[in-house]
Amino acid sequence: MATKSIKSLLAAAFSLFLLLSTTVVLAQEPAHETAGEHKEEKLEPAKIIMDHIKDAHEFHFFTVGHFHATVPLPVILYSPTKGLAVFSSSQFGHEGELAYNGYKMNEAKDIVAEDGSAVYDFSLTKNVVQMFIALLVLVLLMAGIAKKYKKGIGVTSAPKGWQNAVEPVITFVRDEVAKPNLGKKWLKYMPYLLTVFFFILINNLFGLIPGSANVTGNTAFTAVLGVLSLVVILLSTNSHFWAHIFWPPGVPFFVKIILMPIELLGVLLIKPASLIIRLFANMVAGHIIILSFISLIFIFGAMTKVAGWGFSPISILFTVFIYFIELMVAFIQAFIFTNLTAVFIGQAFEGGHDDVDGHADAVII
Repeated sequence: MATKSIKSLLAAAFSLFLLLSTTVVLAQEPAHETAGEHKEEKLEPAKIIMDHIKDAHEFHFFTVGHFHATVPLPVILYSPTKGLAVFSSSQFGHEGELAYNGYKMNEAKDIVAEDGSAVYDFSLTKNVVQMFIALLVLVLLMAGIAKKYKKGIGVTSAPKGWQNAVEPVITFVRDEVAKPNLGKKWLKYMPYLLTVFFFILINNLFGLIPGSANVTGNTAFTAVLGVLSLVVILLSTNSHFWAHIFWPPGVPFFVKIILMPIELLGVLLIKPASLIIRLFANMVAGHIIILSFISLIFIFGAMTKVAGWGFSPISILFTVFIYFIELMVAFIQAFIFTNLTAVFIGQAFEGGHDDVDGHADAVII
């Protein structure tokens, strides 16, 4: 029953995604009449795609004619000259074309002061709001499951509800990520690994809902996760680890001089960068591909209507295929980030062979 509900939900979400994406493309005003002249506006697929994947001060769901179904978000600004200002983002208009209270949006949709003075923006953008929603879902989901375990459900009896879905995932992270890479210390790091895995997974899945934000496709989000993982890695290091970084054994003196900065750079920059860029790039790529296939319908339609209608089935077929691939990518990227974090933590205290029992080399995907 649960499987049927999930399938129905995914089908409905995807259908809505196609509808909204199509509506956004059609919402471009086709013509402007000035001085008796009829001028058609050119379709800009790149602009449409970027508008979908970048952050904004509102949630935009669909457009019908001149009506925009949006949820404006609060703008919170502080200026040394004007003080604190709090107002709705709707004051700037749908396209950010209006000025309000001495503030306006520039071409990059950043809020700036009209007089050019300094502005500190603490606004709740859609990425921030959706991240808080994902955090709330994570806390409520795990707290509800924890209460069931306290009552004995899933311990003395079979698990029920979301326990059936979450328990195998927790077991998978424990057996395939934590234990192989962290050995005897796996239990110490399980709370962090599980939190990272589920937080990324929930945000990945939310990003596939039409009108939502692609939070994991934002470098600020992935950078914070990468820095947090770096802190955990550094706190897990020991003297043996740093001895190998600053004075690698068994190599000539001049080679050691060359290796020292490289090894240090690898720990402080390359490892967190690999976590940050991999998650960001994969989550953005899927959205771009889906929107590109949808845009092809209108690109061909701009040539001739026959070409547009003729290419529609092919475009929709590929869009459906990539959409379901993205569902798998949502799980895979959460796993890869968590697995690589465990690998790097394991490497941090590797060397004390009695600390890591059965530590295995991990394959980096």
